[in-house]
Amino acid sequence: MTHQMLLWGSFGTFVLTMLALDLGVFHRQARVVNVKEALRWSTIWIALALLFNLGVYLWYGTEAALAFLTGYVLEESLSVDNLFVFLMILSYFSVPPAYQHKVLFWGILGALLMRGLMIAVGTVLIQMFHWLLYIFGGFLIVTGVKMALRQHNEVHPEQNPVVRLFTRFMPVTTAYHAEKFFVQLDGRYFATPLFVVLLMIEVTDVVFALDSIPAVLAVTTDPFIVYTSNVFAILGLRSLFFALSGLMALFHYLHYGLAVVLVFIGVKMLLGEVYHIPVQWALAVVAGILLLSVLASLIYPGPEASVPTTDDFPQEV
Repeated sequence: MTHQMLLWGSFGTFVLTMLALDLGVFHRQARVVNVKEALRWSTIWIALALLFNLGVYLWYGTEAALAFLTGYVLEESLSVDNLFVFLMILSYFSVPPAYQHKVLFWGILGALLMRGLMIAVGTVLIQMFHWLLYIFGGFLIVTGVKMALRQHNEVHPEQNPVVRLFTRFMPVTTAYHAEKFFVQLDGRYFATPLFVVLLMIEVTDVVFALDSIPAVLAVTTDPFIVYTSNVFAILGLRSLFFALSGLMALFHYLHYGLAVVLVFIGVKMLLGEVYHIPVQWALAVVAGILLLSVLASLIYPGPEASVPTTDDFPQEV
């Protein structure tokens, strides 16, 4: 128990330190994050994840290290699909580039807390009710098929029940107020459009987590490996967004690859009692599918994707 507490405590301290340095030192003032800086930070986060993977190998052994790497690749890949939706949300609300880093930072911080809770609940439920693995497996297969058939992502904040509930109790301004989430006007407190964007990102991440967390649980049910692979993928998500935001339209076949990956992981879950697919083979299949989808996107470029935009934040929220 002491060993586990030390392990979780050390990792939590590392994450909090990196987040504090990110917001308090490197991005203290609102500014536009350029591609060069984003690529540099993406490289740093990937290097840290691989260094941590080496530590898992030395501490836990080969099986755990392969499980972490597979989970990290899965989460990072599925996160790319999140980026398309994040891009549309930021574009729909016309978020100024200088404020995008802050809203993504707090969105990711919320995602870390929510995913930690979801992973804890998921692992406990699987230990208590092993048959839930089959439910998760079937869910991943259905999700993969729906992803393959999906043609367009659309943003409809006025139809989001969480946003509608929030705006029923909290008035929202029609203009941005620098990088503030809340402002006081004429003695009343208002939320700004930036907070509504944050709310949309949080809700979107929870929806995506319903796919990605079961996918990693199909690889391993060790809560430390599942959570750390999630965390490293999420921590690098913001930098990856700024690095790839102008190139996302190039990867028009990627969501088909992600769909196949989800179906494969779902099948792996369903066949768990009949045939155990080794982690190294699962990693090779996932990496191979994603690589083929990226290469197909580059070799056979499709029409440039368009992102819905509006001139202003809706007058009635």
